[in-house]
Amino acid sequence: MSLKDSVLEMLRESRGEYLSGEELSARLGVSRTAVWKAIRSLRGEGYRIGAVTNRGYLMQEADAGISGEEIRRNLPARYRGNRILVYDVTDSTNLRARQLAAEVSPEEAKSLHGAAVVALQQTAGRGRLGRSFFSPEEGIYLSIIVRPDFDLSKSVLVTVAAAAAVADAIEKVCGKDARIKWVNDVYLDGKKVCGILTEGISDFESGRIDQIVIGIGINTTLRGFPEELLGIAGAVEGDYSRSALAAAVIAGVLDYLEDLDSRKFMKTYREKSLLTGQTVTVYKGVYRKDPTEELGGRPARVLGIDGDGGLEVLYSDGTRETLRTGEVSIRTEKTEPAAEPADNREQEDPAR
Repeated sequence: MSLKDSVLEMLRESRGEYLSGEELSARLGVSRTAVWKAIRSLRGEGYRIGAVTNRGYLMQEADAGISGEEIRRNLPARYRGNRILVYDVTDSTNLRARQLAAEVSPEEAKSLHGAAVVALQQTAGRGRLGRSFFSPEEGIYLSIIVRPDFDLSKSVLVTVAAAAAVADAIEKVCGKDARIKWVNDVYLDGKKVCGILTEGISDFESGRIDQIVIGIGINTTLRGFPEELLGIAGAVEGDYSRSALAAAVIAGVLDYLEDLDSRKFMKTYREKSLLTGQTVTVYKGVYRKDPTEELGGRPARVLGIDGDGGLEVLYSDGTRETLRTGEVSIRTEKTEPAAEPADNREQEDPAR
């Protein structure tokens, strides 16, 4: 066991009581400077460790009902050894996860599969196409690192699987019927409560993905949201453990990705599809505030979801098309307003 892990274990065993640096160094047979460096490293990983002069160090719980220990306790046994880092505030959990993956050696990188970075607030959350993602206090913002064994052609299924896992977790932990708006937004009562952004780093020579970071942002309250977002943003409110919800999302994603080829997540994804049977307007490309003026849209009826997560639509002229992620933007009057907020703070897919 490393010195850092030994210090962490001793602090956990002494919950509620301070441990002096002198006692830690004596019991571990190291210098007090080495103990301080271990404490500093643990704090950098998100552990809340208080320090009081002449008393020592004290392990503290994370604020607002979510902590690394509680997340780990709610995980299935097979995932409890995974690395879980929890921050009160960070810039972006996706950025932190990417940095973590970049800092380890190729040998150590294998052990990062299933690691998660969690934050209660983000100051620089990003969404799809570089948009910002509003990430106030009391949310669940998490990023999962996976090292997949599949090529680039199947990467879109990761986002599909993640959306299904989030919907499953909200139903299991919160007892609410979540719906998925293609391809990666989760809704409750017609309002968006979660966005997902998947980022990958690939080896272009082999065509394989070295690592994937799956960023998931879940609104748990609307306190602090600006007025312009309240018409489209919702929250997973209620009496439940946010640590349990985070754990259910992490476990669900890892379970689904364990056997991506089975596509066992497609059943949930199809059953919870928000758009199937609805009439939507399809916009090819990227648009700003008024898509009808900038690019023009084409009405279509949604027939369903194909086996690769594509959206099957039927246009008014009788032609059919299967839409793929990254090709289109979709608006439907039943679920969202025709125009998006102009200030770029809309609830888009978060990058942690």
